Amino acid sequence: MSGPASGRLTCVPWRALEAEVPAWDHLARVASEPNPFFESWYLLPSLRHLAQTDAVRILRFERNGVLTGLLPIVRAGRYYRWPVPHLSSWLHANCFCGVPLVATGAETAFWHAVLRWADNEPGAALFMHLRGIVLGGPLHAALEAVAASDGRKMEVVHTEARAMLASDLPPEAYLEASLSGKKRKELRRQANRLADEGAVAFEHRTDAEDIAPWCENFLALERAGWKGEAGSALGCDEGTARLFCESLSGAATRGRLERLTLTLDGRPLAMLVTFLTAPGAYSYKTAFDEDFARFSPGVLLQRENLAILDRQDIAWSDSCASADHPMIDHLWRERRAIGRLSIAIGGTLRRSAFRHFVRAETARRPAGQPPREP
Repeated sequence: MSGPASGRLTCVPWRALEAEVPAWDHLARVASEPNPFFESWYLLPSLRHLAQTDAVRILRFERNGVLTGLLPIVRAGRYYRWPVPHLSSWLHANCFCGVPLVATGAETAFWHAVLRWADNEPGAALFMHLRGIVLGGPLHAALEAVAASDGRKMEVVHTEARAMLASDLPPEAYLEASLSGKKRKELRRQANRLADEGAVAFEHRTDAEDIAPWCENFLALERAGWKGEAGSALGCDEGTARLFCESLSGAATRGRLERLTLTLDGRPLAMLVTFLTAPGAYSYKTAFDEDFARFSPGVLLQRENLAILDRQDIAWSDSCASADHPMIDHLWRERRAIGRLSIAIGGTLRRSAFRHFVRAETARRPAGQPPREP
């Protein structure tokens, strides 16, 4: 689909991409917007180890024989609590960005090809739904322009403000601007009290050595806390545990991983995983020992993590946290707008039906409130 000048888009089974990892990795390095969750080392383990992925397909875009764009999609029979068939980008509970990987300069051609494909092969789908889109970013801007040029209705049906770190300030100055003097004094007191318990150390690592035992320590630490009790820790499910270990190994071998650990006498008290996707970074997962909660080890680790502000290759960090997170929102002062978009596809009748549907959807709830899950 599409001509040689604009590119060619195909919809392929996700396993077809297993043979294109080098080209996929190159695409990630030249992408208009970084998204580690759609890179080969994260998306493939997700599809291999999580449940119900057989239906996932990949919209694969190429120009002059070079892989230039990629988006995982599914045909869904329900739209949250409503029985409305649609095309949807594929995300899972541990996938915190849904921006497609598209080479810089190919954004407009990519969206033209995707929407033409959706028009021609909609099946029973009423519309296309994209989740986890960075609002105001290059891919969102290009999609807005393409939709406008096609006369397509496109609606942002949900937005949230996610904490991010983006500043020219050095770490200490940023901490001073973020927290009151009283809170900074309390953190110093907690750090001193923790040091009374034994030898305290912070370790930053970007290599792949000892990655397996580090992952096991993280999974055990997370599972020992409230997430383990709730059954939501990564280690509570074999699939998510394997995804975690394989993705961290893949990221580390590509120089895309930073591991930060706070230890007491060599014992991990708090751990943080960050995916390095210059010019940005994604603060993927963190865990801390709840038996030491009185010392705020997670906050002490985040204070140490402000060192990422000194990296010349990283301009911003996405917290991957839910909106209004009780800890990180107080420390990281910048915000990133993340949205869910619905877009008209097909012919006149389908687009007219979509216009009525999205109008009814947005009228049912206050602005910004998400659709309810089934």
